Amino acid sequence: MTSPAPADVPAPLAEIRDDFLALPDRDRLTLLLEFSDELPEVPEQYADAPFERVIECQSPVFITTEVADGRVAMHAKAPAEAPTTRGFASILVQGISGLTTDEVLAVPSDFPFSLGITGQVSPLRLGGMVGMLARVQRQVRERLAAEA
Repeated sequence: MTSPAPADVPAPLAEIRDDFLALPDRDRLTLLLEFSDELPEVPEQYADAPFERVIECQSPVFITTEVADGRVAMHAKAPAEAPTTRGFASILVQGISGLTTDEVLAVPSDFPFSLGITGQVSPLRLGGMVGMLARVQRQVRERLAAEA
């Protein structure tokens, strides 16, 4: 049984979700591992940026966001030895970067559960992705407040 898909998900995240849901359950973990290999490198200009540790993740994952001209850029660091966590970070980086601040803030907190991988990934690991999303949204709110 798959989880219901959130209705109001921005197009990049909806496309990722749809890619997962188009696969048989047994192949969804493979797609998550492919995302792990696709986590973009952190640009050099962010080498000294303050990255926040996502404590909900079992593996060390660090994220930071930037808001410029109303658009969000997300960057993440996750070890190759933690492919599930790294895959979740990659999904969010690829799905969130380039969205408007309003779009990012409107992403439902249960988005990770809509990927249809609750049978392949433990609830604890999915909770890590929920934690990543929550931090991204909080960082975006903080950056908007700092601009006001």
